[in-house]
Amino acid sequence: MKNIATIIILLSTCFMTAQTSQSPSVDVTGEGIISVVPDQVTVTIRVENTGNDAKEVKLKNDKTISDVLQFLKKQKIDEKHIKTEYIRLSKNYEYNTKRYNYAANQSISLKIVDLDDYEEVMNGLIETGINRIDGIQFSSSDQANLESQARMKAIQNAKKKAEEYTSVLGQKIGKAMQISEFQSTYTPGPMFRSAMAMESDASGQTMAPGEMEIKVRVNVRFELY
Repeated sequence: MKNIATIIILLSTCFMTAQTSQSPSVDVTGEGIISVVPDQVTVTIRVENTGNDAKEVKLKNDKTISDVLQFLKKQKIDEKHIKTEYIRLSKNYEYNTKRYNYAANQSISLKIVDLDDYEEVMNGLIETGINRIDGIQFSSSDQANLESQARMKAIQNAKKKAEEYTSVLGQKIGKAMQISEFQSTYTPGPMFRSAMAMESDASGQTMAPGEMEIKVRVNVRFELY
């Protein structure tokens, strides 16, 4: 019994010591936002063909994709910026005709590193035979540096918040005890017309990149005294 009592006393003492030794702290979340005009764009295109013969449908799709890749090569778009997203061949039953048909789909994403080339590239892709544009995503060639700037702004914002809280209480903050970063986010704000309209208006502007935001959020724990 004495041993058990001794263990209980020791555990209680350790718990109380841990509670009293824990430094007072304040936790705040800081946010840093950098706005920039994007200078690059990634476009996702698709080639789709349907028919009653699976082999014929697939061959049609492959022919167009081959023309697309040859065109992009002539445009000197780096191979590392061209990626096949998926290749699909599906069999579907039509209840009206009581027959099966086939659909071949292939999606490719390509990165255009100079926005001045956008119109020429997209017009050329239309001529190769693509029949779907699934979306575009803007980015900046200076992404890493902009993220660093956003992180610094986020830390400054967190420190300012902590100082505002503690000043009301007549206290001050000390050194940072812990810093954690949430996943960075990128918020583009583009406006663009459907690229299918280029055939009738090839000379007009079809896309406006607008401005994108690079946002970083951090959580910081400061000493409080």
